Amino acid sequence: METLLDVVRVKVKPKYMLELEFENGEVRLFDFTPYLNKKPFDRLKETTSFYGAHVNYGTVCWPGDLDIAPETLYDNSVPMADTSPSNDLSVESA
Repeated sequence: METLLDVVRVKVKPKYMLELEFENGEVRLFDFTPYLNKKPFDRLKETTSFYGAHVNYGTVCWPGDLDIAPETLYDNSVPMADTSPSNDLSVESA
């Protein structure tokens, strides 16, 4: 089922993972690796490009006019077991 919820915050995590907060307050983890070999997302294989993720118009976007549907992000992500702040090398964008 496609759930239509806007993304309100994204945090880029190591190994092409995205920590996402949706408008309902739910925090979920999305593994982007299956998309890296598909166009147009193959351009994000370069770590610096992937770390450019930000929220715009309710979804995650990257420089170069790349974005992904928020329902894809929600439906293919898993709830975070622990939503407390972590001590990793992540980049957050709201």
